[in-house]
Amino acid sequence: MAQQVVLCWLRRDLRLDDNAALYHALKSGYPVVPVFVFDTNILDELEDKQDRRVNFIYQALEALNATLARRGATLEAYHGTPMNAFKHWLHQYDVQGVFTNHDYEPYAKERDKSVGALLKESGVSFHTYKDQVIFEKDEVLKDNGEPYTIFTPYSRRWSDTLTAFHLKPYPVEKYLANLYRQPAINLPALEQLGFKKNGEHFPPALLNEALIRHYSETRDTPGIEGTSKLGVHLRFGTISIRKLMKQALEWSDTFAKELVWREFYQMILYHFPRVVSESFKREYDKIPWRNNEKEFERWCNGTTGYPIVDAGMRELNATGFMHNRLRMITASFLTKHLLIDWRWGEAYFAGKLLDYDLAANNGGWQWAAGSGCDAVPYFRVFNPSLQTQKFDKDLKYTRKWVPELDSFDYPVPIVSHEEARKRALEVYSNALRQR
Repeated sequence: MAQQVVLCWLRRDLRLDDNAALYHALKSGYPVVPVFVFDTNILDELEDKQDRRVNFIYQALEALNATLARRGATLEAYHGTPMNAFKHWLHQYDVQGVFTNHDYEPYAKERDKSVGALLKESGVSFHTYKDQVIFEKDEVLKDNGEPYTIFTPYSRRWSDTLTAFHLKPYPVEKYLANLYRQPAINLPALEQLGFKKNGEHFPPALLNEALIRHYSETRDTPGIEGTSKLGVHLRFGTISIRKLMKQALEWSDTFAKELVWREFYQMILYHFPRVVSESFKREYDKIPWRNNEKEFERWCNGTTGYPIVDAGMRELNATGFMHNRLRMITASFLTKHLLIDWRWGEAYFAGKLLDYDLAANNGGWQWAAGSGCDAVPYFRVFNPSLQTQKFDKDLKYTRKWVPELDSFDYPVPIVSHEEARKRALEVYSNALRQR
């Protein structure tokens, strides 16, 4: 007789503490087997075989498995499609239920629909929970029941809706004795997954109180350690949003507001999934982008002749991280100065960012292009020189990434700021006049 168990399917929640699905699984009355799928539908699309995100996930899972081993349990990882993974586990165990946390991205919703149908066919219950945000789906709506599309009223309603209950952690620790006891199983080697270790050490999932308390003063200065570097931990759930939000509300309203922006973009993606491929403001899809491939390549490589732009792109290429201020400057430059479709830039960031998150990346790019909800007006074109004077006056950040700045090796600007600004205003206004 196969062992009766429930499965806790980990995805964007790679932690044991304060995990909604794990908590409910542990309270189900059956032994719990934590499972993870190295999803070939996603992995096969990745060209970089030393992908930083795969390395991060792998390290997080190794740490999680070591913690489980100390409790006489293990993580079961499957390399393949989610459908094949669950067929395998349904054959291996007498599965009484599957517990997991919500994911709002289009692929994830389709995946969960297919897995849900398979489980239903097999008479297995499928339970899903909110975990990666404080508020989701229809929890923060206008009085008329419609979703917000402007951040400020959304954030006010978000704050008015918040109670201590929403920040209360799930007491998983209390129920860990209900994990299914079995010898530790090693994860498949990275090489078996088609990837290689890159030897990188990632920022720890630690809350730096001093940094967060001074966040409003330091967050726009790329030359200092003024940001939390917690984006990747939020993306893969190695830190609890409830824990982080609770501390943010105590330490820094500015930092808390950034976390609410994250929820706003998740809500936009949920209610308006078309933003993945279309402009939120449909009229912006009429813009005749230049899409010059050579200029795009120079932007990607950080050789535009605009030092602050090039520094941001080189940091991204070298580390998988880009300071938030630089994300705005580089995105504005691509869409306004070079008139290259925001989707090109969004896709490039998607391939490089360690903390890549579809909702936030899409929201940020559409904000910069002017095409998104509550976006910067199209006629606001960041001046890279003024941005440098304001946020990197001593060139500490710029010189770090563009050491040849004062030499003849550094390229001349790809375009004049004044001419590019004038061209962008003409192209945008002509296209938008057609509505």
